[in-house]
Amino acid sequence: MNSFIPWIGGKRLLRKSITELFPKDFSRYIEVFGGAGWALFAKEKHAELEVWNDYEGQLANLFRCVKYHPDAVKQELSLVLNSREFFEDFKTQLDLRGLTDIQRAARYFMIIKTSYAADRRTYGAVKKNIQKSISYLSDISERLNTVVVENRDFESLIRVYDRPTALFYCDPPYHKTEQYYTAEFKQEDHERLKACLKGIKGRFVLSYNDDEYIRSLYKDFNIHEVSRRNSLLERYDIKNKEYKELIITNY
Repeated sequence: MNSFIPWIGGKRLLRKSITELFPKDFSRYIEVFGGAGWALFAKEKHAELEVWNDYEGQLANLFRCVKYHPDAVKQELSLVLNSREFFEDFKTQLDLRGLTDIQRAARYFMIIKTSYAADRRTYGAVKKNIQKSISYLSDISERLNTVVVENRDFESLIRVYDRPTALFYCDPPYHKTEQYYTAEFKQEDHERLKACLKGIKGRFVLSYNDDEYIRSLYKDFNIHEVSRRNSLLERYDIKNKEYKELIITNY
């Protein structure tokens, strides 16, 4: 199934390449930088234990509310419109005191869905079937029924769930693109992630941009080269539409 939201760096176009590299013998699956969860939603179930995590609190709240209270979220969204006025109002209201988690989740959902390229900053002014997206939340809730939703720093999360039978899928902010993400990710975080993954008992699949720094950082692991269409550039008929990426594994 598809994710219910777009996301900067989302893996809609690479999920097949990513999941084809998954080993067959793991009993717990952990998405460390969950985002839109494209790899998670690629299968009905990856393992007996599944964990989705993201450090961004608003996103984790949205996943939790859709998992536990899909009807309440849908009710909250029932009268909203795809309009610039709603978009700007919801951005202003998102951090106000007094909102319930469900009200906050509904506003964040609309901010993501109606922003330009899911940047959550600029209104996209694109025609979308919002009611269809709202209806789809019931399917997402069912898929998330047995998934643990976390909101932790990656190092803490990996330490808690690491086992020899664990598979971690990591999709961190890409090197030199960190400014596009709300949750801060610094140069030292890239190095902290590598140090953390180097010492795990389980296995990992890691996606990154094809960058000399990343190649050097992970030179001791298996590096697979992949490319995908750059759908954003395609909108403007820019010739070089291929975007090169790396999938890195420790097995």
